[in-house]
Amino acid sequence: MWKEVLDIGPQCVERFLGVNRAPEIAALGIELAGCSNLSGNYCVARTRPSTHTLFFTLSGRGRLRTKQAEYSLEPQSLAILPAKQAFEVRIDDNHWDIIWLNLSATSKWQQFALSQAEVLHCPQLEPLHNLLEYLYKELLAERRNTVLPIVDSYLFNTLNKELQANENIRVKQLFQNIEHQLQQQWTIEMMCDDIHYSAPHLHRLCLQTFQRSPIQQLIYMRLERAKKLLVSTDWPIAHIANYVGYNNIFNFSNRFRRSIGVSPSQYRKQNR
Repeated sequence: MWKEVLDIGPQCVERFLGVNRAPEIAALGIELAGCSNLSGNYCVARTRPSTHTLFFTLSGRGRLRTKQAEYSLEPQSLAILPAKQAFEVRIDDNHWDIIWLNLSATSKWQQFALSQAEVLHCPQLEPLHNLLEYLYKELLAERRNTVLPIVDSYLFNTLNKELQANENIRVKQLFQNIEHQLQQQWTIEMMCDDIHYSAPHLHRLCLQTFQRSPIQQLIYMRLERAKKLLVSTDWPIAHIANYVGYNNIFNFSNRFRRSIGVSPSQYRKQNR
């Protein structure tokens, strides 16, 4: 059962960066941030947070638990915890040094409105630590304002590129898994359940990665496999159709002819 937890022991040292100390961060959509040197007891759990939360591990190790999975938070890893989704983070080593940010769940940070938590290896975020420490220590607003665009660039541009690259990797992995099980009767719902993306999001990523919709990519993979089997084996066409996911040989033959331009038997004769 998920519940709210805030267990921060006396050995933990945290430097909080809020709008009282640096009002300028509100313009970036940062509600609260911090630099934390943790040891001993540390556990924070939220049932329905109103903000997106980022944890970047500098050294040591933490552990993240969500309703979907559990993750080890290693040095240079970034945990992205979307708003409204329950999570628990705790120390998992003798020490755990981190920076963290609570970002407003607004259109500015729509990139973090994920369907589930993500953990990325993101060493290029290391300088963000020094920027947050500077904002915490600097008393003059005009000097703090000089580094805000840099903070914004790291959070918006750098992380956006990392998320896009990670999403492309996950979509490619999904279709690698599908390629190993082409005989299954794959549906959009099954694909979305496997990758934990919504149907529109999966559709957009497939167009971006393969220049095809999810179903078009599935059909393409099935026909490519069928073409190889037609040339390299003497299997009956009905057997090949079933092997690549078509229970009906007539549906397979019609699809093959529309896409390739000839029937399966003609393709076999022409390419042997």
